[in-house]
Amino acid sequence: MTTPGNDNTALVAGGGIGGLAAAIGLRRAGWTVTVLERAPGLREAGAGWSFAPNAVRAADALGVGEGFRAVSVPTEAGATLRTPDGGYLMRFRPGRDTPLLANHRADLLGVLAGHLPDDVVRTAAEVTGVEQSDRGVTVRYHTPAGPRTARADLLVGADGMRSAVRRSVWPDTPAPVFQRILCWRGVTEPGAVRPDNGFRGFQTWGRGARFGAHPLAGERVFWFLTVRQDQPGVRYGEDLAEVRRRVGDWHDPVPALLAATPAGSVLRHDIFDLEPLPSYVDGRVALLGDAAHAMTPFLAQGACQALEDATVLAAELTHATDIPTALARYDRARRPRSQAVWRTARQDPKISLSTNPLTYGLMTRLTRLAGGAVAARKAARLWDWTPPARPCFGSGLRGGAGGGT
Repeated sequence: MTTPGNDNTALVAGGGIGGLAAAIGLRRAGWTVTVLERAPGLREAGAGWSFAPNAVRAADALGVGEGFRAVSVPTEAGATLRTPDGGYLMRFRPGRDTPLLANHRADLLGVLAGHLPDDVVRTAAEVTGVEQSDRGVTVRYHTPAGPRTARADLLVGADGMRSAVRRSVWPDTPAPVFQRILCWRGVTEPGAVRPDNGFRGFQTWGRGARFGAHPLAGERVFWFLTVRQDQPGVRYGEDLAEVRRRVGDWHDPVPALLAATPAGSVLRHDIFDLEPLPSYVDGRVALLGDAAHAMTPFLAQGACQALEDATVLAAELTHATDIPTALARYDRARRPRSQAVWRTARQDPKISLSTNPLTYGLMTRLTRLAGGAVAARKAARLWDWTPPARPCFGSGLRGGAGGGT
């Protein structure tokens, strides 16, 4: 079915979590949507991540909550904090603390892709330029067969921190900022460290280093290590060996997790974020997710905020007769919220990843004394978001957007 009388078309640049979520939301609102993804196939580079209740509410509003839960595993890592020798700074307490949901990025991407017909996503389509008028947006993109153009009523830039849409429409936007942080990520072999044998997730705070682990579906464990790094681009001969050198003598099960991880599968990323933008919207173009507000991973809110963005964008564009006005409402709704989360995500590692022994000692003592209550209040502020109350999604689902050459 389609929503009667709605002939609006949208292009979404980026086929990651935020872009596919936006496409799902817009189609449920009755729009005809095409996703342009520069990779040759739909894939999500990465390992795992965790989602807070605000993201789960967004997934439910988008109609993907059931599939989201099916590929997710509860994790207590958000409220189980340890020191490298194995001592506890804070233990997860049922009734006080809320478990997060952890899943593998590829599994979640598969859930979202499963809610879209095959003709919605065009892969190997790299956006190279954007032009807009009062009547629509024209996007230039490159394919293996040569340059192409596509036209629509709306363009959503969900193409990541180094967004081509943002560069085209906001050419004076500052480049991403290196936050002096390096992150390794890995996933254990299935069954090597069984989550169902009492493993519920944890974080370990060392001086200038933080290790965390979440159970995943398929008897796997996702782990990460973040460390201070003064310059971007520093490389090591073998990443897993470097991780083992840094934290291989930390408490169990850290050594077992590293031993269960294939060496060639470890990912390494320098951590950047974006300075706050004055707007996420220009005419008929809207930014979403990392393209709008890339943030450090210390609150586990980057993808959560992208799902919130997609939900609000679809709500504002349901039955919209004036697209720029609807996008202006989206900007007013999303920019204060997402930039407040961004600000906290940038500030957090200044303390929690400090290499100063006095700062580390004070942080661990205060966390041990009052961590549970403080963490609960912090989580409440982050997670206190609900989808728009207005009726936002019709039952209409439409395929790929029209005009392209």
